[in-house]
Amino acid sequence: MERLPTHPGERPHESDTSPGPARTAPPTPPPTATAAVDARGIVTEWSEGARQLLGYPPSEIVGQPAARLLADDPGTAGAAALRDTAGRERWSGTVALRHRDGRRLRRELLAHRRTADGPVTEWLVVSAVTGTPEGQTPAGTPEGEAAGRPAPGSETSGSRAPGSGTPRSEAPGSGTPGSGRLGEWAFRQSPCVLAVFDADLRLVRANAGMEQVLSLTEDQMRGLRLPEIVPHPVSDETEAKMRRVLEGGGPQHLRAGAGPAGTGADDGWSTSLVPLKDPAGRVRAVCLAAHQRLQEHLARQRMLLLSEASARIGTTADSGRTAQELADIAVPRLADFAAVDLLDAPRHGGEPSPAAPARALTATRTAVRSVLDDGPAASTAGTKTLYPALSPVARCLAQGHGTLYDAADPDLLRWARQDPGAARLLGSGTHSVMVVPMRAHGATLGVALFGRNRRAEPFEADDLWLAEELTAKAAVSIHTARRDSREHTSTMTLQRSLLPQTLPEQGALDIATRYLPAGTRAGVGGDWFDVIPLSGARVALVVGDVVGHGIRASATMGRLRTAVRTLADVDLPPDELLTHLDDLVLHLSADEGGTDGAEESAGGIGTTCLYAVYDPVSRRCALARAGHPPPAAVTPDGAVRFLDVPAGPPLGLGGLPFETFETELPEGSLLALYTDGLLAARDHDIDEALDKMFAALARPAKTLDTVCDRVLTAMLTHRPDDDIALLVARTRALHADRVAAWDLASDPAVVAQARKHATEQLTAWGLDDAAFITELTVSELVTNAIRYGRPPIQLRLIHEDSTLTCEVFDSSSTAPHMRRARTFDEGGRGLLLVGQLARRWGTRHALTGKTVWAEQSLSPGSPG
Repeated sequence: MERLPTHPGERPHESDTSPGPARTAPPTPPPTATAAVDARGIVTEWSEGARQLLGYPPSEIVGQPAARLLADDPGTAGAAALRDTAGRERWSGTVALRHRDGRRLRRELLAHRRTADGPVTEWLVVSAVTGTPEGQTPAGTPEGEAAGRPAPGSETSGSRAPGSGTPRSEAPGSGTPGSGRLGEWAFRQSPCVLAVFDADLRLVRANAGMEQVLSLTEDQMRGLRLPEIVPHPVSDETEAKMRRVLEGGGPQHLRAGAGPAGTGADDGWSTSLVPLKDPAGRVRAVCLAAHQRLQEHLARQRMLLLSEASARIGTTADSGRTAQELADIAVPRLADFAAVDLLDAPRHGGEPSPAAPARALTATRTAVRSVLDDGPAASTAGTKTLYPALSPVARCLAQGHGTLYDAADPDLLRWARQDPGAARLLGSGTHSVMVVPMRAHGATLGVALFGRNRRAEPFEADDLWLAEELTAKAAVSIHTARRDSREHTSTMTLQRSLLPQTLPEQGALDIATRYLPAGTRAGVGGDWFDVIPLSGARVALVVGDVVGHGIRASATMGRLRTAVRTLADVDLPPDELLTHLDDLVLHLSADEGGTDGAEESAGGIGTTCLYAVYDPVSRRCALARAGHPPPAAVTPDGAVRFLDVPAGPPLGLGGLPFETFETELPEGSLLALYTDGLLAARDHDIDEALDKMFAALARPAKTLDTVCDRVLTAMLTHRPDDDIALLVARTRALHADRVAAWDLASDPAVVAQARKHATEQLTAWGLDDAAFITELTVSELVTNAIRYGRPPIQLRLIHEDSTLTCEVFDSSSTAPHMRRARTFDEGGRGLLLVGQLARRWGTRHALTGKTVWAEQSLSPGSPG
């Protein structure tokens, strides 16, 4: 394959224009002179082309100051070059160089800043090896031919075909330019980027479009390959396709082009590479033609920006962060600066009317972003702004839609006279402004301002559409975050109001509790705990976990907690209590079957619960659980174990039984009841979680609060993803000196003996003041057991610190009922009298028989 002349004055050989066989070995193309200079001005690379150009071998120049190569004063020339390259990625210009033999060469140089792996920055300098010493003409090139190339845009008597030194003449006597000149004009003035590369893939012609796009003249690019003109992967890909064209591959196309800093497919260019053939049909050069699909490119860029905004706006529940994300994504791809102002009190209502009157408003500058460090909004972040009623911002919010303004708009100018911030905005050179309201779900949250001062083109309608879409995304995120925050606060308030505010007084257990809400945006869950004093000095412990999060989960938790308290007052065994609770959850689920959302309509299905009853007299604990984690127990000697409580199904499944597990706990034992959020906090490593919890429980501690804190510290590696409820209890015991019991015969005559036993025991306990009420209570309860119950009958007195409990057991399952006696009734007043004298009374059933009990307070000022 033969090649076109590479150098400006070179003529083609005759063999180049006549038919004949192609050469088998084309001459080696001249290399490009390349050198690298680091930030200190030291030469770090020196190519073979550089040696041919200036005569220096690499050994003499690498490591030496580049200023040695300058023909002019090194200090003056070097200072000028530093000034020209400051802050730039590329530099080009004509420099006088000194050849090794002393000759002076004036060369066009092109330099690209490049950064190696690390902080080191250096310059890659390139030049085509086609020049001659200053004042000389290339050998074999006529001076007229060398100077005969028309200047860009000039009119001469003839022009050459691209890549050829042969001029074409106008038609004699023609009153209009000839075809040669028209062709030159078409090439130079085409709106597309046009360039011709010879058989060595070096540039020989470039039109004004390419000069404008690359900000380089044709003379500066002539003789260089495309990757040397624009170092970028796109240039390498383009050159590879040009080589394919030269090899007969036909026209090639790329959806990419070359710009000042290198561009890619995302920059809206379409490039075509076509072969240039001589009359014999041989490919002699490649023509590069590129045009920018501007509108298509802008539309694609807007869609990409909108898609990116979906991932970048609203990443947190922080309104300020969301506002800043809006400003960050808009600058610089849409605007040169952006500011987001949020109203102190959002306005609620329907769609604003276009004729709605504007009113003054106050907003807080929440986010700003500018391409300039001293941009128009940089100094106003965090300040409050009062917008007059006639300002564009107030009018925009009143009308409910965005508006475009140019710098000469009367509304904008009037606003600038009233507001110093607006005056700074226009004074910074801003020529185009967009004002966009931030609205979501009928609420006006604020306003976003966008401006252009560096970019020359003004905003257009499509830009306003994009700004409104971006602002809407931010507004929805901010509105949702505020709504979630309000709901979270409401749910937290409800949750805390439903949990025990203080622990009840009782003498069976020392208790400490902790509740930690989840740290996620899902909201507070339905975890709860409770401590319920029962008759006979017993205490019930409850821990539960309702499925879901939010207000509905908290409300369901409140329902279940109330139900557990009600069932506990009936003194049901743990398994029976969970059975009734299971039925309640089924009813709640059926009642809520029509609500929206699967989780919302669950009504508590899947709720777990653990119910335990501890008796300090027998030191036995009865437990049952519905799908809940088993409790941990620590004996006084420090041994930790799980209590083997049958799991049972979660509440709401129905039809499956629950089982009660009983165990004896020595005095001073530790019980730990918790929800599954505690174990999940260890990132699902259950074995590690159990080891950590057991170790924290086994460590001796002076207080139970210390135990709770140790457990949470050991188990939590981050803010919990689920709620955590923790209840830790240490057992006490009521010894024989606080409990007295007597077996009684089923004979009315034994009632007097029962009263005598009670008064003697009260005297032994030093409770003579309680004797009168106790005698009445014992007399009534024993009489009822003899009259309506069955033997055996037993009387028991239990003395706690501030409570005296009287219990009468018989083997009948019939429970007594209080009734109001009529005037002439002989009976029916006993239980009414007991109910008035005692603090509380009731009946608890066992497998066989029942116990009727009555409590009286021993503290001053209390009943009894």
